[in-house]
Amino acid sequence: MNSHNSSSGGSEPEGNNALFFPNQRRTDGIGGKALYGALKSNDALRRWIIRSTIAAIVAGGIGMLTGDWRVGVTFGLVALVSVMVWSSRRESEIPRWRKPSAAQRRTEAQLKVMKQLGYRVLHARAVPGGNGQIDHFIVGRRGAFAIDSESWDKRLPLRNKLEKLYHGRFSKNERIDEALEEAERAAELVGKELGREIKVRASLAIYGPGMPWDSHRLRGVDIITGTKVRKWLRTGRDRLSESEIEEIYQAARKALPPRY
Repeated sequence: MNSHNSSSGGSEPEGNNALFFPNQRRTDGIGGKALYGALKSNDALRRWIIRSTIAAIVAGGIGMLTGDWRVGVTFGLVALVSVMVWSSRRESEIPRWRKPSAAQRRTEAQLKVMKQLGYRVLHARAVPGGNGQIDHFIVGRRGAFAIDSESWDKRLPLRNKLEKLYHGRFSKNERIDEALEEAERAAELVGKELGREIKVRASLAIYGPGMPWDSHRLRGVDIITGTKVRKWLRTGRDRLSESEIEEIYQAARKALPPRY
């Protein structure tokens, strides 16, 4: 599914990579993997230096104020853990040179919580045979889901008129149809890998404009208020076991290759 970040529903960027990773240069093959490894290594070192520095400052400051170095060390460790937790919630699983949009990062942050509840998640997956991508593929106790995250102009109202979605005066039906097509194609590919039929529920998580609903099904796709993704994932009607979740997840990893 092509992710389109639009402020007014007007012109949209061209090229599949530009849709999910705007203003980024394409990097493929061995060179791309080497670059990713170098960036990852350098970034990890930088993060640890920053965290350690903050912890040391806290430990030294509290130790001087209380006159007890043990109290300072305790507060330093608390600060270190707090910074690590805060950082983990902000970091994206997608390589830094393929940085996702703000909408995709916000959805990813919600999905990190769902992963702690047993949900399995894949980000930025290509759909062979199609021109788009699935921003987030999720499988959990309530079924398999495909989410595209969108950031639209909050000044324009979002409304449903005769089973058609409008953002201001701009029709978004083509975007909905794309989301449905890619989810159905994903279900076909993952089902073929599994050797049995599965369903993948299509959705668009919209950030920006106010909506009179948390989620609304339109043309076979759920239109979700962006901040309500976790709530929406709990509305699925399937009941999957842990083994079924793992099977579908592993099949999706093979059938839906990474976009980057």
